[in-house]
Amino acid sequence: MASPVAAADHGHTSLTGLAAATSDIRTNSAPLFAAEVERSTKFVESMMEAGVVVPTPKDPGGGYTHEQHKRNYKAIYEGGQLYRITGEQKYADYVRDVLLAYADLYPTLGDHPAKANQNTGRIFWQVLNDAMWQVYSIQGYELIRAGLNETDRKRIDDDVFRRAGHFLSVDSERTFNLIHNHATWATAGVGMTGYVLGDRDMVDRALLGSAKDGKTGFLRQTDLLFSPDGYYAEGPYYQRFALMPFMIFAGAIEENDPARKIFEHRDGILLKALRTTIQLTYGGYFFPFNDAMKDKSLNTAELYHGVAIAYAKTGDPALLSIAEGQGRTVLTKNGEKVARDLAAGKATPFPFRSLLLRDGPDGDLGAVAILRNGSGPKDQALVAKNSSQGMGHGHFDKLSWQYYDNGNEIITDYGAARFLNIEAKEGGRYLPENESWAKQSVAHNTLVVDEKSHFDGNVKVADTMAPKQLFYSDADGSQISSASMSGAYPGTSFTRTMALLAVDGLSAPVALDIMRVKSDAPHQYDLPLHYQGHIMRVGFDSQSNIVSRPVLGAENGYQHIWVDAAGKPQGDNAFLTWLLDGRFYTYRYVAQEGAESILAEIGANDPNFNLRREPMLIQRINGAQNTVFASLLESHGLYDGAAEQTTASDSQIKSLRLETDNGKDIVSIETLAGTRLLFAISYDTDSRKSHSATVGGKKISWKGYAAQIKSGGTGN
Repeated sequence: MASPVAAADHGHTSLTGLAAATSDIRTNSAPLFAAEVERSTKFVESMMEAGVVVPTPKDPGGGYTHEQHKRNYKAIYEGGQLYRITGEQKYADYVRDVLLAYADLYPTLGDHPAKANQNTGRIFWQVLNDAMWQVYSIQGYELIRAGLNETDRKRIDDDVFRRAGHFLSVDSERTFNLIHNHATWATAGVGMTGYVLGDRDMVDRALLGSAKDGKTGFLRQTDLLFSPDGYYAEGPYYQRFALMPFMIFAGAIEENDPARKIFEHRDGILLKALRTTIQLTYGGYFFPFNDAMKDKSLNTAELYHGVAIAYAKTGDPALLSIAEGQGRTVLTKNGEKVARDLAAGKATPFPFRSLLLRDGPDGDLGAVAILRNGSGPKDQALVAKNSSQGMGHGHFDKLSWQYYDNGNEIITDYGAARFLNIEAKEGGRYLPENESWAKQSVAHNTLVVDEKSHFDGNVKVADTMAPKQLFYSDADGSQISSASMSGAYPGTSFTRTMALLAVDGLSAPVALDIMRVKSDAPHQYDLPLHYQGHIMRVGFDSQSNIVSRPVLGAENGYQHIWVDAAGKPQGDNAFLTWLLDGRFYTYRYVAQEGAESILAEIGANDPNFNLRREPMLIQRINGAQNTVFASLLESHGLYDGAAEQTTASDSQIKSLRLETDNGKDIVSIETLAGTRLLFAISYDTDSRKSHSATVGGKKISWKGYAAQIKSGGTGN
């Protein structure tokens, strides 16, 4: 099936299809592309002015040598592109000279001196960064290679790219054969090098793995790392990161091995993944699942490439609106097409919407449910994370959730404890607190039993189990997701139903949360809520720790929690109201007998100030065997500091009640205006079956798994 690769000693093998272009690229027919040329020109010429600087590797992430080698591969890449676009020989000469300096350096390199507990690189502290160097540099080299003399071409071929390719695929075989983003970058770099050097062995190793049996390698990664809906196993942050080598190498395969029909593989999985990546954002920023940095958005190099390649393949005008929002493109023929069609006014809004994204290669390892109330940048979005572990970058947070409103993350996920490429913070690596706090269950909005994390914090065990998505509906005004988890704790299972419900008389839908817990023995149950904002009102009486701040526990993340206050809510006083960015939020919950509410803050036992100080609320029930937590979040009111005006700063909900009848849960919401809404859950996945229950002495009925109950006592 594989097609031959041209021996490119004197010819030109194409990775991106970038051809020599005329100066009309710079005209206003494609201003986005012209701006990219200008931006790239400034960068590359600043590098040229500084001369060829290829230092001996020494520093970890964020250090001088690390950053210089990053600048170098970017200059190699963009210098090659500028040479093809402008025809100016000076760019080709500079790229050649930098690569000749690497030809002097690379044969002298052994393990990087700043190696840590990860797979060690040569140019960088970890092999992943070496693979990134290869992906970028081989693309720039491809664009100047045909014009080099025989001596220089052979030196760069043999002493840089063949050596680097051997290091990535042979010396680092363990990484190369992983089903993991590190291997995606490595296979992409080696495969593209094989195309440029006319080396079929390299190409086949990249596509099919070291043994060339298809059990590992790039093609197998596309099979196992994405679900049928294009959701990536490690979560949105790493989906964004891995998408670049997936898309760029796929583009190179399309150019050189068109018979493979790579963009049709698995029902077009890579193009699905690109769209799914965009859907996994709010206001342009990625949902911070697992090891995620919260500052990562659609404005990132990986997505500039992905959008350009996907648009060239599909012609989907909605992708142009993403490029328009990014304000960037790439210096390839695909990037030029994006810029040209954007300038021609062909963009349409990207359809951000509610959707269920299955997880796992067969779609049976849980899911991510996104419930959106509108598609605007400030509209509500509730995200239920019912997905699998996410491998080594996964966190122990089965059935956790996040909530966005008014352009902000309101109910939060901490993401990763890391300051990327800031040398002062562990050389930019993951901090110790990533293990002791960020990955632990109490750091998330999910159930914690006996102050232990899910699966007792064991990744290998966690990878063998996943939640089960039971129900999903995106019906207008009644969006619902429900999932269950067994195995996170021995003898204990829990089912969580999240809903975005329109309530008559309220300005926005409420987010409803019902967590049902079953166990074979009594336990302590904690349900944390992490939020952003300043407390306006605490509904229940509490005892504040004014003189000193006790620490909540000793391990599993509890050692990082300061207790500010605690109390025991009763009746309708179980609520907390806070203010964020001119809007009020009230979290209201059903007070259970003997339950305690803990107002707390992250930051204890953190002598190096590695953790962000963020507030949290914990509902705690001691000595219960089976229980149900019922809570809702209400967005209301307005605070305008400039106008000194406040409206509806208090909750518009009078009461929240929970009743259980024969294993069915019914929640009653009553507003101050007298509106009453019932929400019933049967927990029966047969959508055809009808159900009934008695609430307050009255019989109600509904059909299917869950429903809002109409005023007449029936629901759908």
